[in-house]
Amino acid sequence: MSSIDLRKKIVGFTLVKKQLTNVKARVGIVLDITGSMRNLYSSGVVQEVVERILAVACQLDDNGSLDVWVYDTEFSRLPPVTERDLGSYVFNHIMNNDSIHKFGRNNEPPVMEDVIQKYTREEKDATPVFIIFINDGGVVKPTQKVIMASSALPIFWQFVGIGDSDFEVLKKLDTMGGRLVDNANFIHLDRIEEVNDEQLYDQLLNEFPQWLKAAKAKRIL
Repeated sequence: MSSIDLRKKIVGFTLVKKQLTNVKARVGIVLDITGSMRNLYSSGVVQEVVERILAVACQLDDNGSLDVWVYDTEFSRLPPVTERDLGSYVFNHIMNNDSIHKFGRNNEPPVMEDVIQKYTREEKDATPVFIIFINDGGVVKPTQKVIMASSALPIFWQFVGIGDSDFEVLKKLDTMGGRLVDNANFIHLDRIEEVNDEQLYDQLLNEFPQWLKAAKAKRIL
């Protein structure tokens, strides 16, 4: 069994555990490509992360594809990744792509606004959106305003902090007020490559079911 097939199977078990077996969602990943992430790209950790998240998209999304963004001070919306082009996706579409701005500083709001643009204006429908946002620290404070402003939209932001930063802004998400529903969660995985698939999927999908219930109650979905 290939690694992606095995991971899809583990995601399937997790969906049963979380009572998400009948849920369909559009799935996207936002990848930090600031300077401090350089080694994680060159060592293959980011490629592995993309494969692991694609397994989630294969189980939740009808078209079996994962929407992809990268960002530093600027952002790029990239072609979706599928099982067909998975093996060299990060090299072909990110590292070997001269049109992408790489290894600058953090600026999260513009890429988040583009995520909102895609799912609520360009491709508006009733399907919930599950965004996995990979970051290794340095998130700017205006990020909180985007999260607050998007709380009435069918988008759930699952932030994943990797590395040993303090993640000051992201740690405040669970207690942040001023929202129609709690539409964001943060988990910290110091060395994501050392977290096994069962643990990763369990944590990634931990708060998404709660958001779905709250969003339905508030008629967001």
